[in-house]
Amino acid sequence: MALDVSPDGRLASASFDNSVGLWPGPVWLEGHDAAVTALDASQAPAVLSGGDDFRVLLLHPELETPLEITKHKGKIGGIAVDATSDRIASASWDGSIQLHYVVKFLATNDMPVPLDFRTFELLGHRSNVTSVGFAPNGTLYSASSDGTIRVWEGPETGTTSRVLVKHGFGINEIVVTEDWTAYGAVDGATRVIDHDGQQIADFTLDRRPILAMDYHADTGQLAVGDGHGYIMMIDTAAWKITRDFRAMRKGPVWALAFSNDGAIIHVGGIDDVIYAWPVALLDQYDPAGGDARSFLRDAASMPNGERQFMRKCSICHALEPGPSRKAGPTLHAVFGRRAGTVPGYRYSAILDGSEIVWDETTIDALFDIGPDHYIPGSKMPMQVIAKPSDRADLVAFLKTATKGD
Repeated sequence: MALDVSPDGRLASASFDNSVGLWPGPVWLEGHDAAVTALDASQAPAVLSGGDDFRVLLLHPELETPLEITKHKGKIGGIAVDATSDRIASASWDGSIQLHYVVKFLATNDMPVPLDFRTFELLGHRSNVTSVGFAPNGTLYSASSDGTIRVWEGPETGTTSRVLVKHGFGINEIVVTEDWTAYGAVDGATRVIDHDGQQIADFTLDRRPILAMDYHADTGQLAVGDGHGYIMMIDTAAWKITRDFRAMRKGPVWALAFSNDGAIIHVGGIDDVIYAWPVALLDQYDPAGGDARSFLRDAASMPNGERQFMRKCSICHALEPGPSRKAGPTLHAVFGRRAGTVPGYRYSAILDGSEIVWDETTIDALFDIGPDHYIPGSKMPMQVIAKPSDRADLVAFLKTATKGD
């Protein structure tokens, strides 16, 4: 999940349904083969997106097919655009950062769109690179689950890095400004440092992990979202917490984006809904996320088969016929259907011409050893149901819930 607001005020959203939406509209921009996790809408209607399919794409309503800027060897952790030059940085869980220099543009009705790139790989982190950001002067900063923040300096053919922070726990998010860098970590640390690595402020609370950050320069507001569903608002002029708002009734805050005037904060969580709150009135609202939503129901109230479906399948698969905005194909009428054959769904290449037919035996086997072993190379995430009785209950539920006409 990711959110970003363009200079002309359009909201871009990325989701587990593999798509990017531009609002108002929506205008749907498709192209990824897995969940979209990173966005930059600074050049909207052109949008840069990164996903769990390891790819960074340039999406534009006038492009019939998206432009693949690069494909890493792991999922994309972050994307940043340098305002001082034609550079794009992409961070990946493969431990690398790629710097892409634009060398050719495509003219569109709105503005030139980058069409060709010269790419350099930056190595130095010892684990997943989770976030990248350019300072206003063009200096590149990166964060990693190795617990460090690095600063990258030097010419394009000889860029080197130095460690700015050694935190000890994985760092998920950074915000880089002219004078300071803020970071949020898996242990809940929320700290601000200067560009020499000296601490300016510490806003760590007893909530973790930190999953989202956004900064509005004109109003000096720093928003921080965490795994407990709270949004902390920080005044960066006075370095004090101005609001601490429980945004989500259940689940984390995964994405944050200020409106261009800083008056509205857009929020994404586990719902298939984007919320927008007036910052000045945050304390007057109740948490969002209705109890009536199916995936927030009390698990104890469900039969075991339905509970297994909700936990293992429901995020990616619908039970109803027809297309949906979920990441996977519908399971309607799945029994007796050959794998990889739902019309209109973009399957992994491994399922093209598959001999698998979904029935009680093959569905049981899928969750016995996990999709990564049963169908190596498919987009399905690792999911194992260890107990035979749980698998049997899931199969029984699916046979009823997916029954075709």
